[in-house]
Amino acid sequence: MNVTIDKNSGYCFGVEFAIKMAEDEMQESHQLFCLGDIVHNDMEVKRLSEKGLVVIDREKLQELSNCKVLIRAHGEPPETYKTAIENNIELIDASCPVVLKLQHRVKTAFDKMERENGQIVIYGKKGHAEVIGLTGQTLEKAIVVMEEKDLDKIDFNKPVTLFSQTTKSTKGFYELKERIENRIRETKGTLNEVDFNANDSICRQVSNREPQLLNFSKENDVIIFVSGKKSSNGKALYQVCKSQNEKSYFVENESEIDPSWFRPEDKIGICGATSTPMWLMEQIKSHITSLEHNLALENN
Repeated sequence: MNVTIDKNSGYCFGVEFAIKMAEDEMQESHQLFCLGDIVHNDMEVKRLSEKGLVVIDREKLQELSNCKVLIRAHGEPPETYKTAIENNIELIDASCPVVLKLQHRVKTAFDKMERENGQIVIYGKKGHAEVIGLTGQTLEKAIVVMEEKDLDKIDFNKPVTLFSQTTKSTKGFYELKERIENRIRETKGTLNEVDFNANDSICRQVSNREPQLLNFSKENDVIIFVSGKKSSNGKALYQVCKSQNEKSYFVENESEIDPSWFRPEDKIGICGATSTPMWLMEQIKSHITSLEHNLALENN
């Protein structure tokens, strides 16, 4: 078997930066609170918890004081910063620069929509950490949509400004954009810039992985896609692999690998989400390679 790890897979800049900030801080304090999982990968969360990273939720944040709390790459709403000031909490802010820029754009657009009696619409997953941070810029007035039925929440008689969660599918965003445009035409009989302003705010480090994964999936006989099950980015990128290669398998770790997926002559490609650590993909490669001897014996 020939086993290859996709060189374009692994952490995006924002996640890598957040993990480095956490590790640097824990070298000094040996314990650090983190508001939510630092990354949507249970294996990495476990590794960091063994170093002293303690995951908390927003309810627990209200109870803390005089301590340090890490804000992960997904960003946070204004209320989190307010709580930190009130409770004398030092925030280690690892918000991704791309997310912070988007938060500012959403806040600016929201102020404009308030003056014009318009609406902010966000293409994303309701309850996702990044989306919570974005809706927080709009006093929770933003309308979060994922599929066509969600469009019924929008008043198409009013102006609409559309943004996207940074990790969503580019294809999905433009399909949604077209549906909104059609709904506005149906409602108003026309479409102009006053009615609708669409902002493709998807991170290109994420969206560029789709064409790269299409090629990678085509080049290999079997694809092992490694991701945490909570990662929306992982679910989307896995579907990209599956669309190109039917023998694509989603695993969280090596224990989920079935040897019957492979033949001795297969070219096996390992890839993952922006929240998948390289060390985990290397671990899975070692596991698959160790299966090769047994496969060869079975086929003799």
